Amino acid sequence: MRYEVIVIGAGMVGTSIAWHLQKNHSKVLLLDKKLPGSETSYGNAGLIQREAIHTHPFPRQLTEMIRVLPNQGTDIRYRIPAILRYHQALLQYWKYSTPASVKKIESEWQTLIAHCTSEHQTMISASGADELITRDGWLQLHRSEETFKEAQASAIDARNQGVEHNVLNIAALKAMEPSANFEGFVGAIHWLNSWQVSNPSSLVKAYAKNFQDMQGTIKESDVKEIVQDSEGWKIITDNETYYSDKLVIAAGPWSNDLIKPLGYNLPLFPMRGYHQHFKVTDKNTIKHSMFDMDKGFVMGPMQQGIRITTGAEMTTMDAPKNFGQLKTVLKFARKILPLEDAVESEAWAGSRPCMPDMKPVIGPADKHDKLWFAFGHSHQGFTLGPMTGRLVEEMIHDKPALVDLAPFSAQRFSN
Repeated sequence: MRYEVIVIGAGMVGTSIAWHLQKNHSKVLLLDKKLPGSETSYGNAGLIQREAIHTHPFPRQLTEMIRVLPNQGTDIRYRIPAILRYHQALLQYWKYSTPASVKKIESEWQTLIAHCTSEHQTMISASGADELITRDGWLQLHRSEETFKEAQASAIDARNQGVEHNVLNIAALKAMEPSANFEGFVGAIHWLNSWQVSNPSSLVKAYAKNFQDMQGTIKESDVKEIVQDSEGWKIITDNETYYSDKLVIAAGPWSNDLIKPLGYNLPLFPMRGYHQHFKVTDKNTIKHSMFDMDKGFVMGPMQQGIRITTGAEMTTMDAPKNFGQLKTVLKFARKILPLEDAVESEAWAGSRPCMPDMKPVIGPADKHDKLWFAFGHSHQGFTLGPMTGRLVEEMIHDKPALVDLAPFSAQRFSN
């Protein structure tokens, strides 16, 4: 069977692209080795982060680099084989992290974040997924007076970007979350217009079901080869061959493996995260996700239980799981909430696709006609999936784009 567009990648980004294309009367195939909501989109903190107007630069201050080097932190850890494999991309990451570069990058990044909740709402309404969404924000906890003051100043500036917040002292925190122990903390920022999702995987699956309700097609296959000829694209998988006029690669951290045989080699590198759920009791019930800013982990209420989500681990895609970071995180998390019975016998792990300039690749390929890329959203693929879907549909159908797409072009790495 022949399709107008094949989208490879069934995470939040790929599913959103397929949804937008099908909604605008395309004949679309969504193709991946696992069904929607089964990989990275399953394992995030469950936040649609309207407040995420800042990127995460490479540490450049000596004190910060010294802090990271012992490799015992809860927010970031690394493995030497990954440093060696991705050293060129990491060097670029370091170069892009100067204050002047970050200021420019963030001004471009913010054009995407500004539309994240409104674009999700369009898909939430169409998919009937409103019961998964809570719209009363989340809590950014601070242990240090210094970082708390910096966060307050940053939050005031963020109002100019449409980001709303309240500053909370410990008494206000305790009133909001009476089950939690806030000993050692000095206060929090309550981000008001960011949303919580009680089951991120279910939200992706709801979008995917709505895509199918619009006569879109989903296939579970492992792509073996991609070929372009005079008639269009041929996608050879482990069990069938598919044909299309147009092709979108939105396979997250696996994207480079798909495009390298076509002659592309973008500086994409993975960052791994871990999470584990714990059974909810009367003693640990919480209403808001809470981010320990100084320790770099999130604890949030999910349908599966209280989800504890680690910071990032710089490692290779095929490296075995290392639960050291999670174990350290749980020591701090258990001081905040009583976490006793784990839901899963083993913690989940998944990788997120990162680019050295902290921006995703959203745009056409330069060596092939009718080929588009949409990956590299780092930790914000869940937040920015619907926005990316809208932009890709606008490009494919030659519509005026909602934002300037030049900063997200794949060609920015070939200059």
